Amino acid sequence: MSDTLVIIPAYNEEAGIASVIAEIREQTPDIDVLVINDGSSDRTVKAASEAGAIVLSHNFNMGYGVTIQTGYKFAYEKGYKYIIQIDADGQHDPSFMTQLLEPVIKGDVDFTLGSRFLWHDSYRPSFTRRLGILFFRKLVTVIIGREITDPTSGYQALNRDVIKFFTTDIFPYDYPDADMLITLNLAGFRVREVPVRMFANPTGKTMHSGAKPLYYMVKMCLSIFVTLLRNRQLYRR
Repeated sequence: MSDTLVIIPAYNEEAGIASVIAEIREQTPDIDVLVINDGSSDRTVKAASEAGAIVLSHNFNMGYGVTIQTGYKFAYEKGYKYIIQIDADGQHDPSFMTQLLEPVIKGDVDFTLGSRFLWHDSYRPSFTRRLGILFFRKLVTVIIGREITDPTSGYQALNRDVIKFFTTDIFPYDYPDADMLITLNLAGFRVREVPVRMFANPTGKTMHSGAKPLYYMVKMCLSIFVTLLRNRQLYRR
C-alpha cells in the first residue's frame, strides 16, 4: 500500500473519470486512487472501477464537502500519511501532483493549495467566476493576514494531521473552499500555495451557472461568519 492516497470526488463523471485516473497513473504508477461516487446516476462507478481505482459510493447525492470528507475518513482509517485531492472533470493537471505534495512530505507545510494564478499558462475562468474568486481572495487574505491567490482551487495536498482534523465536525462540509483555509489558519496549520496548471472543463459543465454563483457567495459568507464565531477551543489540536 502506498503512503499517499489520491482522492477524486465524482458526480456523474463517466465521460472523463477513466482518463483522469489514467493520467494520475502515468505520473505515479504505484499510488492508490480513491474515487468517491456521490450518488451518480450514470456509469461513473463502472468507469472508475475498470480504470483501477478504489470506489466508495454514497447512496444519494450528498454534496462536494461531504464527499471529500468521506475520502478523508477513509484515508485516516486506512493509515495513509498524505492525500492529494484532485477533481474528476479533468481541470486539474496531474503532472503537478509531485510539486503539490513535495512541501508536505518534506514537513515544510501541512497543507498545499494549487493556484492556477501562479502558473503562467493556466486557463482563466469566466468574468463572473473571476469576480467571485477575487472577492474571496481579498476576504481570506484580510482574515488570515497573508495573500491567498486561488481560494476556490480544490487541487490540494495534506498531511495526516490535517486529515485527522478534517474527519471531525469542525470541517466546513457545505462548500469547503475559503472557509476551509480560514479553519486551517485558526487551527495553526501551515499552508502554502503552489503554482499548478488548470484547464477549462472539457465538457463545459460548471457548478457556477445561472443563479448558482450568487447562492455560492451567500452560503460561503455565512459559513465564514460561523467559522469566525466558533469558540476558539474547537480549533485546538
